[in-house]
Amino acid sequence: MSDIETTRATALAELEALTDARALEQWRIRYLGKKGPVQDLMGRLKDLPAEERPGYGQDVNRLKQELVAAHAARKESLGTAPAAGARIEDFSLPGLQPLIGAFHPISRMMQEMITCMQSLGFEVAEGPEIEDEFHNFNALNIPPNHPARSESDNFYLEGNRLLRSQTSTVQIRVMESRKPPLRIIAPGRVYRPDTVDASHHYMFHQIEGLAVDRDLTMKDLKATLILFFSGLFGEDVDIRLRPNFFPFTEPSAEVDVRCVFCKGRGCPTCQQKGWIEMGGCGMVDPNVFKAVGYDPEVYTGFAFGIGIERMAMRRFGIPDIRLLTENDLRFLRQFA
Repeated sequence: MSDIETTRATALAELEALTDARALEQWRIRYLGKKGPVQDLMGRLKDLPAEERPGYGQDVNRLKQELVAAHAARKESLGTAPAAGARIEDFSLPGLQPLIGAFHPISRMMQEMITCMQSLGFEVAEGPEIEDEFHNFNALNIPPNHPARSESDNFYLEGNRLLRSQTSTVQIRVMESRKPPLRIIAPGRVYRPDTVDASHHYMFHQIEGLAVDRDLTMKDLKATLILFFSGLFGEDVDIRLRPNFFPFTEPSAEVDVRCVFCKGRGCPTCQQKGWIEMGGCGMVDPNVFKAVGYDPEVYTGFAFGIGIERMAMRRFGIPDIRLLTENDLRFLRQFA
């Protein structure tokens, strides 16, 4: 009986001195756990004479009930939150779900386009975003008096350098360093001082393709574009080439894709036209070949350029280009 009273006094004194929930849990394990003194006292029951066992067992049970009640009261007064810096040892608590990132819609669209072109034998090429006038204009058959070279249409830097206005500069650099045949795509950022609105931005992304070999024709260009857009929109895609002018290609054309949303009937996405303009294309101008040391009497080539934001907006139904650069998580989480 003296052991029971000693255990009661010691346990209650320690319980009163506790100051946080973590220590309270340790007290419960120490006194009421399977290896605690209360369980040890109950284990002595088998060694007592038969006539003493009922009274002794009742005393131990009263001790246990008293300590359980005291623990509950102390727990309510202390609260259940662990002390600052304490480890949570209750492994039954649910874990924290880790945040899993996702590709930005521009990155997703760019990778899809790259994959389509790689399946056609094109390789990825990259180049600097700060360029000189030769690679950005001269080599692309854009003369000094051309309006595309005006300060209002470019971000000029010191030393006759500028932020590239198209990834065609990569095509020039590749042709300067390699001989035909070649097939490359050049994805990347380009810069033009456009007024920012729902469909324009001063920084956007392009992907441009270039193929140079003997005897390439517009037929090869159109076949490549059909296969490319089929990979993006499905095998039943329909495209058309509208005559246009670009200094670095001759002949040149605009590439339109029959609207994949209304199948050509007309809808808000295609502005009721039934067709969506995707970019420009054409056969490489002989002057471009001369600028990089290719013989235009031996080689021909085709090139095309497509805006990646424009493709992403069509694919994902994004109404405003500014959403792609505002880093608003409410918008970006839709693509996770």
